Amino acid sequence: MVSDTENHQTIPLRQRLTRLYYGRSTGAIRFQFALMVIDLAIIGFFLAGPYLRDRPSYLILDYAIAAWIAVEILAQLAASRTTRGFLMRPMTWVDIFVLGTLLFPQWLFNFAFLRVARIWAVAQRPIFTLMLRRLGMKEQTDVVTSFINLFVFLFLVTGFVYTFFFYAEDAGTGFIDALYFTVATVTTTGFGDITLPGPFGKLTSIVTMIIGISLFVRLAQSIVRPYKVTFPCPECGLQRHDADAVHCKACGHTLNIPDDGL
Repeated sequence: MVSDTENHQTIPLRQRLTRLYYGRSTGAIRFQFALMVIDLAIIGFFLAGPYLRDRPSYLILDYAIAAWIAVEILAQLAASRTTRGFLMRPMTWVDIFVLGTLLFPQWLFNFAFLRVARIWAVAQRPIFTLMLRRLGMKEQTDVVTSFINLFVFLFLVTGFVYTFFFYAEDAGTGFIDALYFTVATVTTTGFGDITLPGPFGKLTSIVTMIIGISLFVRLAQSIVRPYKVTFPCPECGLQRHDADAVHCKACGHTLNIPDDGL
């Protein structure tokens, strides 16, 4: 009889990583939870980066996090079914850019605002949805996800605006001005007291308004619309249905939506 330890050792590394990253077993959930805790610690370091940059230990922590992210990129590549699918994931390229800012902090520190996208990475992990369900927030999953997307976008744009338009000002004042401009632009309030100069500034404002208002609408829809689940209709392909739907409202096909009993 083969023991569990021997059977575990015979499983290929790629298959083990896939089970850990995407599985629902107790071991996989613990692994994903540990990754989420590490992600949150890294985000904390990124947020405190401007205040820690002059300390001797900054570079040590910087390169340690770079090594961790590099290992995780390789692990996720191994866990992916195909290399193409791995490269098509937005978070793959976010991690690569973040890794670049960590490996070359003296040259790419101005692009450190990209690091805030790691917050989005937390929401992409399967453990995130599982934890919301355990907390009784299953019906608010879309709302929480939309809020995180909007939050990440606001701070990405704020970092971009601060880097290219307010970097010469005092750090605190410049960041607040950049955040104020971003929120005023996204909400189309348009006070006009802070504007970005030149054609590049106008293009930045246009992109911020188009994407930002779309995210605001998405968040509003998530809050007011009835709770729906993602389940493709096998007949017509409609993706979203009411949680208790028996028939597809588009074509009438009988649905069999899985229910975990919660």
